Amino acid sequence: MLIFIEGQDATGKDTQASLLEGYFKSAGREVVHYSESGTESSDPFISAIANLNYKSDFGIDKKTRVLLYLINRYEQWKKLAEPALKSGKIIIITRSWFSTLIYEGYGTGVSKSFIKKLHHEVMPEKYFHPEKYVILTLNDEERKKRLISQGKRSEEFFKSKDSEFQKRLNHAYLDVAKKFDVKTLDATGTPEEVFEKLKKLFQI
Repeated sequence: MLIFIEGQDATGKDTQASLLEGYFKSAGREVVHYSESGTESSDPFISAIANLNYKSDFGIDKKTRVLLYLINRYEQWKKLAEPALKSGKIIIITRSWFSTLIYEGYGTGVSKSFIKKLHHEVMPEKYFHPEKYVILTLNDEERKKRLISQGKRSEEFFKSKDSEFQKRLNHAYLDVAKKFDVKTLDATGTPEEVFEKLKKLFQI
């Protein structure tokens, strides 16, 4: 089973993915869980690219960022997701190609058709057809509070963007959810409360 958990920064994607991982493991299932951002990866190659994308500007061109995100996405898919799927494990992935479409397409102006075409050229068909897909949403005020509580993590490249940029991303996520027929879930509340809503949405 392939599961994607998407959403803007501070919506609690990794928290919900971890809770979901624990839920499945308690039921005796084998689970592989990772974030496409690669910022927490133990793989030195993936981690190096993630640091380029998330930790500083370096004057990187917008299309170059798209390519770097795609490299990390593909590498992790080949090294983690693909073997896990073949062995019947559950794969839980936070972020997806939607993040690149939204942050680089809607956010910074890279052609959305270019991003879509590029991903469909590189990523396998299975990647685009998970069994479960959700976009977590959060109102601007709560999102800002959570970003502040994250401390140094708010210094990441996109998290440091102004409020107008963040609002544009929020609207973009809702637009993408509608265009690609992906369910959304209000992430307001405690992690446990949100997780209960997530289980109902996923019917598990």
